[in-house]
Amino acid sequence: MHLAERFLVKPGSRVRLRDRDPDDTAGLGGSADAKPLLEENLARLQDLQYLLYAENRRAVLVIFQAMDAGGKDGTIRHVLGPLNPQGVRVTSFRTPTEEELAHDFLWRIHRAAPRHGEIGVFNRSHYEDVLIVRVRDLVPKRVWSKRYVHINAFEAMLADSGVVLLKCFLHISKEEQLRRFRKRVEDPSKYWKANLQDFDERKAWDDYTRAYEAALSRCSTERAPWFVIPANKKWFRNLAVSQILRERLEALKMAFPKPSFDVSTVDLA
Repeated sequence: MHLAERFLVKPGSRVRLRDRDPDDTAGLGGSADAKPLLEENLARLQDLQYLLYAENRRAVLVIFQAMDAGGKDGTIRHVLGPLNPQGVRVTSFRTPTEEELAHDFLWRIHRAAPRHGEIGVFNRSHYEDVLIVRVRDLVPKRVWSKRYVHINAFEAMLADSGVVLLKCFLHISKEEQLRRFRKRVEDPSKYWKANLQDFDERKAWDDYTRAYEAALSRCSTERAPWFVIPANKKWFRNLAVSQILRERLEALKMAFPKPSFDVSTVDLA
C-alpha cells in the first residue's frame, strides 16, 4: 500500500481542504484491516531507525500540525512511541518564552533540529508563526506574510544538511473536533485535556482553515513536502503516517557503514 502519493500536497498546487476527505481510509474497511499493516510498518520502522543510527549520515524530522484535538499526541504515541526512545526526540512548541521572543521566530526551532542518526518529532512547529499568529493578528501581515519564504529557505537548509523532512497535517472535520471536545468535558479521565482557549479557537475554524491552506500550498516543496492525512479515523491516521514514514525512509537506500578495521584479524579466542 503506497499512501505517500495519495496524500501528498504536490509542490506548486493550491490546497482546498474541503476537497480532501478527512474520513478517507484508502479502501480499508476498518481497524481490523489496518492492524496487521500497522504492526508490519512498526517492525520495519524499528529496523530503519537502527539503520539510520548506524549510518549516522542523516536525520529525520517529522512535523505534526492539526486543528485542536486533531490527534498529534496520539499519533506520536502510536507511531513513534514503539521506536527506540534513545533515538527519538519529541519537542512540543507552545507559547514562546520571553527569551524566544527576543530572537527571530526560527531560533527556537533550529535549536531543536535533530542530529545525524536521530529522529526528531515536532508537536506543532514553526508553522504556528503563519497560523495562530496570522489568525489572532499577533504580528502585522507585513511580518507574517514574509515567513513562508523564510520557512522554505530554512527547510531547504535543513535538507542540504542531511535532514529528511516529513510534514503531516492531521485533517479532521469540524464535526469530529466537536465530538472529541465533548468527550473532554463528559469523561472525567479526559478533563485534563480540556482547555477553554481551545474552545475559543474553534470559533475561528474558517480562519484557521484559510491559514492552513496557505501554509500547505506555499510550503510544500520537493525536499520538504506536506501530506494531508485523513484523521477522523484514528486507526487509519496511525497507519497512514507509519506507511508514509516507512516509504520515505526506505527511499533513502541506507546501508550499514563498512568496518573501520579488518574484522578478519580479530582474535576472539
